[in-house]
Amino acid sequence: MEEGAEVAASIGDVLSGDCPGRGILEHITSRWGLLVLVALREGPLRFHQLRDRIGGISEKMLAQTLRVLVRDGLLERTVEPATPPKVFYALTPLGQDGIPALCEVIRWISRATPGIQMAQRRYDAGLTEG
Repeated sequence: MEEGAEVAASIGDVLSGDCPGRGILEHITSRWGLLVLVALREGPLRFHQLRDRIGGISEKMLAQTLRVLVRDGLLERTVEPATPPKVFYALTPLGQDGIPALCEVIRWISRATPGIQMAQRRYDAGLTEG
């Protein structure tokens, strides 16, 4: 299979309702999943460091997101014996492998935001006028 056809096939699979990649896609692209992964790109962080780095995330949502991403094998949770125990989160090699693509998505959003906001304003103005 040619590379282009291979990519099209893999994208087509995720469009299928029974694709196992759908759940993983949801975890990574959830409101907080992408931000947690990107926040850890420069190295391990403790829970409170992640919470402080990611504006607006609640402790409950951070804990849930971390648990899901650890289960998916994208993050590792390390507990250092201390009183109280020190818990660090870090990207696994699998998680690190996805960081370039995730950062590119964020860069695209950054570049596209002015145009998207303009489109939103035009759309909203059209709704109020008609």
